[in-house]
Amino acid sequence: MDAELEAFIPLFPPADLTDPVTARKDLAALAGAAPAPDMAGLEVEDRMVPADPDVAVRIYRPRQALGAIVWLRGGGFVMGDLDTEHPWASRAAIGSGAVVISVGYRRAPEHRFPAALDDAYAVLTWTAEHAAELGIDPARIAVGGHSAGAGIAAAVALRARDEQGPPIRFQLLNQPELDDRQVTWSARNFTDTPWMTRDKLAATWRHYLGTAPATQYAAAARATDLSGLPPAYIATAEFDPLRDEGMGYAMRLLEAGVSVELHQWPGTFHGSQAILSAEVSQRQLAELTGALRRALAE
Repeated sequence: MDAELEAFIPLFPPADLTDPVTARKDLAALAGAAPAPDMAGLEVEDRMVPADPDVAVRIYRPRQALGAIVWLRGGGFVMGDLDTEHPWASRAAIGSGAVVISVGYRRAPEHRFPAALDDAYAVLTWTAEHAAELGIDPARIAVGGHSAGAGIAAAVALRARDEQGPPIRFQLLNQPELDDRQVTWSARNFTDTPWMTRDKLAATWRHYLGTAPATQYAAAARATDLSGLPPAYIATAEFDPLRDEGMGYAMRLLEAGVSVELHQWPGTFHGSQAILSAEVSQRQLAELTGALRRALAE
């Protein structure tokens, strides 16, 4: 493991989702301790996107943005909100030059699948319809996120393809949570890795799905046809139960004729890019935002 990252492991709260309320408080405390980003050059606005129910979003507008990304936070479908995602959404906007629309999607277990997907898809549709108001090219809209949010983003891309919805230029999937079956080598062997363990991962799916069977729109790895999807950037962490499903999804996209950039980060663990003092985390953030910038500028 990267030595700079390893030093922070004792500071993390327990990897436990049996009590979602406590887990949310722990994540909020971690996010609150993150260094504040430099907001110079960004306009930030909170809006409500009309839907059933309406969806809260926070919009980050850099100067002269060409395109936008509908951004879905991580948190195992259970944790996080617009405030906990603020440090990362703002950095995504600053680094990429894109308008970042951070989605305050509904959380499980109070709101199970497909609530989060419906919220994300409503925001994608709204973004395309309000491109002129947002000052962006409607042909330059991406979807993306981290962890569970990346899984939702992948599902949004599938749904948009299947329902002939708004065209998506690019999907940015950081350490995506894609497969409820937990059958990969990393899912079976990384049972006690930092922040994300096999048991915690299983709990996220229980909260998200309840007793409902998983479909491709809940767990994108279950999709049998990946053709016609947007180009993707997929990043994985070495010591992460999710590692192999992200890499496997990237390979299946390639086999379906979809252009993919895959980056496996050695020495990292799930969510470790939040440790911004580490050199590898700085490179991860630069790669993510650079990939988005290139995709929307082409």
